[in-house]
Amino acid sequence: MTLQQIHYALTIEECGSMNKASEKLFIVQPTLTNAMQELEHEVGFSIFLRSHKGVIPTPEGAELLEDLRNLYRHYQMVLQKYEGEGNFKRKFGVSTQHYSFAVKAFVEMARKYDMKQFDFSLRETQTQKVLTDVGSLKSEVGILYVSTGNERMLRKLMAEQHVAFYPLVRSRAYVYLWKEHPLAGEESIGIEQLEKYPCLSFEQEGEDLFLAEEILSENRYPQTIKVNDRSTMLNLMVGLNGYTLCSGIISGDLNGDGFLVVPFREDKENQNSIMEIGYITKKNSVLSRMAEEYIAELKRCFDTFQD
Repeated sequence: MTLQQIHYALTIEECGSMNKASEKLFIVQPTLTNAMQELEHEVGFSIFLRSHKGVIPTPEGAELLEDLRNLYRHYQMVLQKYEGEGNFKRKFGVSTQHYSFAVKAFVEMARKYDMKQFDFSLRETQTQKVLTDVGSLKSEVGILYVSTGNERMLRKLMAEQHVAFYPLVRSRAYVYLWKEHPLAGEESIGIEQLEKYPCLSFEQEGEDLFLAEEILSENRYPQTIKVNDRSTMLNLMVGLNGYTLCSGIISGDLNGDGFLVVPFREDKENQNSIMEIGYITKKNSVLSRMAEEYIAELKRCFDTFQD
């Protein structure tokens, strides 16, 4: 098995077609076909199923390609570290649920680098995408939370994506709202006080409760509005006196001082809960320097919050 064969196989998977892959690799298709036949002979099984519509990995091929993707990424990291200067930009990506502290940590990390030499990506996205982005190495680090309500299912999904979860901070639920909200002056807020205001949450694929970004999502709220981004959520907090339930860890540097958090007051039917926020990475992967510095910045954010 050669690095060239690995590169060919990963390109075929990406393109979904032998023709398109050969064009992208600037080689004739018979050369690509022969290389794949030699690789399949070496591993002892078919890597791709071929049809008039294109190619898709076999079950055995999908597992092999996942291992090869991780291996090839490490090979590229070695090249980036030791090769001479060139036009290639080092890549680093983070996929996260919608957290301002995740953005703040990214900003602090990125400031340390010459942006002309790097290709950075920050993806605020749905929970399922955080998992698949890290599982496929599209992003090196993912940010999400687990709680008693979602842990069982999230652990199952993490195992399927071969990612590991590393906790950073634990927090109870807070009510996040506009500083001019009628309840902004309360020392704590109960569920009965929130009934006349819309509960805001981020839309998730499939609408499964265990994928929700908001803690206590299993509770029933008379008024609900789903959004796709933090900016829209903040606008609805102001325009409709909406609120959301969160960890209480917000960044005033990015969101401004127009918003605040108030502790959620539990009752017999609506118990509070602990959310454990952390990061995920691909199992057995070697973190890049950017990833290590990003995680260090996250820890600094949480240290400030706990202080």
